[in-house]
Amino acid sequence: MNNNAPSRSPQLQDLARTLNLTALADSLPAILTRAEQEALAYTEFVERLLQAELNARMERKAARILKRAKLGTVEDLDTFDFKIRPNIEPRVIKELLTCNFVAEKRNILCLGKPGLGKTRIAKTIGRAACLAGYSVLFTNTAVMLEDIGSSFADGTYKRAMRRYVKPQLIICDEFGYEGFDPKATRYLFRLVSARHGQGAIILTANTGFNRWKTLFPNEASAVSTVDRLVDRATILRFTGQGCRKPKDIHGANLEDD
Repeated sequence: MNNNAPSRSPQLQDLARTLNLTALADSLPAILTRAEQEALAYTEFVERLLQAELNARMERKAARILKRAKLGTVEDLDTFDFKIRPNIEPRVIKELLTCNFVAEKRNILCLGKPGLGKTRIAKTIGRAACLAGYSVLFTNTAVMLEDIGSSFADGTYKRAMRRYVKPQLIICDEFGYEGFDPKATRYLFRLVSARHGQGAIILTANTGFNRWKTLFPNEASAVSTVDRLVDRATILRFTGQGCRKPKDIHGANLEDD
């Protein structure tokens, strides 16, 4: 390497920025100095330059994907207490964090009573998918269906459907929190059908399959939608006691507690 190379770093940085290699420009002085100190071969020197730019671009891409995913706060899996969720094995969740199911365009259905960690696990997997470079969207199921329904009024139905069909992974939280009217059922079926075999869904629901038919206007609409959701899906059944506890309790117990 030329001993005068570090002194020319400002000119080289200007060239890098002109070529829109901003990360390379920022890291160039340090890499030049290390190259001089370690007597790097030319190929290794160039590799370090390009790797610095690639790493920065991947970080920026991941940041954009995470922002668009609208995941909100995501807690680390390390603090999740699997001991109180005996039917959920850590190895299963860790396998899902590889996001192979997204590449395979399969669904994950998280079923169980409120407060058992379904949304937390769904968000954790969603973040892993973002970091793996997949497009992700987190949404409340009822809000999503209302958004699709209202799009008919202003003529943006196709755009609204594309918003929920396009992501490689969509997380539909609070599925079945309330029943679906005929219009919502139609929108839901169209969405699930459009994504079937084309994109992955993570769904969280507070009720098991036996009660799903009560959410739909009729059994036929329930079967046609559920059949596509469970096809090749991974089903996680959350059991145990809920983690949400009040901070303080004051006064006597109520009769209906």
